[in-house]
Amino acid sequence: MAANFMFPPVGFGPGSQPGPEEGEDLAYLAMPSGMRVFEPHFPMVDDPLKASAACRMLTALARDAGDWTQAGGVIHRDIAGLDASARAVLADAMGEGEVAIAIRGGRQVDIQESVFAGVWRVAENGREHIEIGAIPAAVLNSPAVPVPAAPIPGFGVVNAPAILTEILDHAAQHRAGGPAHAINLTLLPHTPEDLDHIDQVLGRGGVTILSRGYGNCRIEQTARPDIWRVRYYNSQDALILDSIEVTLVPEVALAAPEDIADSAERLAEVAEALV
Repeated sequence: MAANFMFPPVGFGPGSQPGPEEGEDLAYLAMPSGMRVFEPHFPMVDDPLKASAACRMLTALARDAGDWTQAGGVIHRDIAGLDASARAVLADAMGEGEVAIAIRGGRQVDIQESVFAGVWRVAENGREHIEIGAIPAAVLNSPAVPVPAAPIPGFGVVNAPAILTEILDHAAQHRAGGPAHAINLTLLPHTPEDLDHIDQVLGRGGVTILSRGYGNCRIEQTARPDIWRVRYYNSQDALILDSIEVTLVPEVALAAPEDIADSAERLAEVAEALV
């Protein structure tokens, strides 16, 4: 019996695996890549006079970002008075950041975060303005959609009723400013029918948020207040985390106060470069 412990298991140890000389190279799992980081961009302007209005707007935005506080809410800055050339310079300077938002339903709003965190370009009904804050006001004031009638669980639905009980109970107790509650569906046992049933009970809201950072994060509002579906994908677009969050807006979509303060300094630098 002792002989069984004297020899190493077959297929392990030095020389047990084919090497490069035998036509086999090590195959490593592809790691996430393409992380988006801030890159300062200074627009090329042929005529400085055309950029003067855009420069003043950037200076005003820098001041707004420096004055912003969480208690004060969103700061609104109208750009209707800018001409086409000034708008082009402003758009070039602001660029596109990590977060894009689409609101559909009772109103249609398209929102793009600039490269300056917490500085948002908001377009609605052919008009555009700029907001500074953790999240644009339109997301917080998105139109309510009808809550679907809860279907009777069908064949294959096993754990969805218990998961929904937890979700709806926390949503009923949630208050603005209170802590978020997350349910990690990836780690919970469930069937495909469970996920379908959860989707049918929660329904779909009017807000979709895409955050492009280290991979992608897709955030979808449900028809029930303060309940969001949050899915994370790696750089190969494979789903790596599926969760439901009970909160006013998921934190991954929010600009942090520190980032907004940093944006104030960067906006001032770009405005100064255009003078």
